[in-house]
Amino acid sequence: MNYLVRFFTSLVQKYLPDPLIFAIILTMLIFVVSASITPHQPLDLIAMWGSGFWNLLGFTMQMVLVVVTGHALASTNLVKRILNSLASIPTTPVQGVMLVTLVGSISCIINWGFGLIIGAMFAREVARKIPNSDYSLLIACAYIAFLTWHGGFSGSIPLLAATPGNPLEKLIGLVPISQTLFTPMNIFITLALVIGLPFLTASMLPPINLRKQIAANLLQDSQISLQKTLTPDSTFAEKLEESKLLGLMISLAGFTYLGIYFIKSGFKIDINTVNFFFMALGILLHKTPMAYARAITQAAKSTAGIIVQFPFYAGIQALMEHSGLGGIITHWFIAIANKETFPLLAFLSSGIINFAIPSGGGHWVVQGPFIMSAAQDLGVNHGKAVMAIAYGEAWMNMAQPFWALPALAIAGLGARDIMGYCLISLLFSAVIFIIGLQFF
Repeated sequence: MNYLVRFFTSLVQKYLPDPLIFAIILTMLIFVVSASITPHQPLDLIAMWGSGFWNLLGFTMQMVLVVVTGHALASTNLVKRILNSLASIPTTPVQGVMLVTLVGSISCIINWGFGLIIGAMFAREVARKIPNSDYSLLIACAYIAFLTWHGGFSGSIPLLAATPGNPLEKLIGLVPISQTLFTPMNIFITLALVIGLPFLTASMLPPINLRKQIAANLLQDSQISLQKTLTPDSTFAEKLEESKLLGLMISLAGFTYLGIYFIKSGFKIDINTVNFFFMALGILLHKTPMAYARAITQAAKSTAGIIVQFPFYAGIQALMEHSGLGGIITHWFIAIANKETFPLLAFLSSGIINFAIPSGGGHWVVQGPFIMSAAQDLGVNHGKAVMAIAYGEAWMNMAQPFWALPALAIAGLGARDIMGYCLISLLFSAVIFIIGLQFF
């Protein structure tokens, strides 16, 4: 394992560019392939790309808020004490790695946005707490735990397949979660990942002389005071800015809204409710509005990568969808499939598409019509076909740094620091996914 770690780490250090350059190169590659195998002219393809460039602005803002609200929440005294207490449970670097992976895996099953941020925050605290930890590996563990998300309660593809009005309802009808999330196949795969990933990441721990320690500036972040002390001659405006009553009132309003929302809609957690909860709790725990604003200011500087890169992926997704390239690639796989091999080939095609469309919802729009039509023709269970798409998307995230950006922003690391470990988890998890798809 040490040899594999060194090999893959060396590989990504030499050849994996910054995620922005990765996105630009991927854009060019998809353009060239689209121009080569689809009937569209280059100018038409550029128009498709440009028309979709800003399609993910709402999602980009959601991801920015995931980072800044999570970061601000982690800087509160209460959350720091909780994370510190949890980080005190492991006493060795190996135990720390295993616990971060376990906590992250379970958190991602509950909700993917919650899991990514909590995992990264907890990993950073474990690195602070346990001497001789490998900081890069701990942050990698938080991202490797993301493998469980599409088998969990926020898995977008199985939830979309079960939602009335989704794009494929007229084609295949609704696919209830009893046929996707609550099947022996998904239970086996999810449990195997939750149990197996901590042991895998523990085996990746480098020798002590090769471990990357947490940066000194990250150790200092938690020591910065965000509270402002008022003096007798403070102005009315300053007293208003540091009003604990205002902070309490607005945070209680937020919790009240969430209570009403859950009563009306059921306990449905999405990225907006996670951000709303993080913000309301952050304001409450920071006590004053301006203390919270200072925490957000500190966190916002780490969101630059998300802001500049996500539009490129929006353009790529539009190019894949409107040119028909996503459908062509999917068709190559399913054209050679029979009933027995279909789940595996659908899984592999989803993994390849994920390089260009690292989004569950995007997969369902681009791949869903082809995969589900073929599943219907071959007599393949609809639930298994849905989950084959979902698993392929989750699996190939380990080679695609798109979803790592929020965690890396919190950690203060680059993609090259963690992707070597993620590639090993890509190989390991492939075995679990394939066994589940072929034998359950």
